[in-house]
Amino acid sequence: MTADPRDMPAITVAISGAGGAVGYGLVFRIAAGAMFGANQRVSLRLLEHSERMRWLQATAMELTDCAFPLLDSFVVTDDPLEAFADADWIVLLAGSPRDVPKPSRIDMLRANGEIYVEHGRAINRASPSARVLVVAAPCNANCMIAMAQAHNVPKQHWFALNHLDRMRATAMIAQKAGVPVGEVNRVIVWGNHSDLMYVDFHNSFIGKRPAHEVIHDVQWSHETLQRAVAHRSAEIFHLRGGSPVATAAQAILGTIHSINTPTPFEKRFSAAVFSDGSYGVPKGLIFGFPLRTEDGEQWQIEQGLFLDEFAQTKIDRNVAELEYEAVLAQEWFG
Repeated sequence: MTADPRDMPAITVAISGAGGAVGYGLVFRIAAGAMFGANQRVSLRLLEHSERMRWLQATAMELTDCAFPLLDSFVVTDDPLEAFADADWIVLLAGSPRDVPKPSRIDMLRANGEIYVEHGRAINRASPSARVLVVAAPCNANCMIAMAQAHNVPKQHWFALNHLDRMRATAMIAQKAGVPVGEVNRVIVWGNHSDLMYVDFHNSFIGKRPAHEVIHDVQWSHETLQRAVAHRSAEIFHLRGGSPVATAAQAILGTIHSINTPTPFEKRFSAAVFSDGSYGVPKGLIFGFPLRTEDGEQWQIEQGLFLDEFAQTKIDRNVAELEYEAVLAQEWFG
């Protein structure tokens, strides 16, 4: 018997930077049930800078006009405390807009650091039990900045987006193998959401077989695949004059769905989380790991995966990059 959505409490999702392109691509899909399913009511809290409120006002009109049965309520505001109050999930999109395909990570960090100090403090006051997904680049470093300002929020409640890279890698492996994309599974993206992220082809599967037993092309898996995933956003930017909005929205939906849903047997999902020291990654870094959840509430880093010399070198480079970004972000850590 299908549950009646009216009998279930609404899940409250707050979105910062909701007036931007990714926010616009995301809010209607959440309201339609794409994040939590067709039987789950949602409430939206949409946050934007006061100078951009007209964009949110237009979004509010469209949310009303769409008459989504699952949309319990929504609020548009320029006040982070109002937006984040009692939220179950918070998606942080706010950041300096990109006007070039590959802006400097240092410049992005400097442009966005103060935003994430403010957001972290507001979350700490308004919704310390929320789970938080940081999307705006550089998302791992922004996540560390916000987390440092939110001592009341459990470290296990913080996530940074790398599912976008995982989706791209999954699709490219499927194309290379000539199989439907649903046949590719257990793909891992380790480390930072940057050009250095490591797509772990060796531990990926095609059907029930390790991917390297199906695709016998080391140069492709070590070089072509890594490079193609790393440069995909820039390629799309050159073609359409903007960032890959639809891909980002799909990655956000996929990440939160995976965290909220028990992981099927012999599967895993990917997100950047607070390192506990697993696989030699220093404690405290927000780092992409292979993850599982048994109950949709607590997640664990999957242990015992084999990492060869190539993989370990790639992971070490990601550690070094994140440690460097953490040093640059020290002025915002408090």
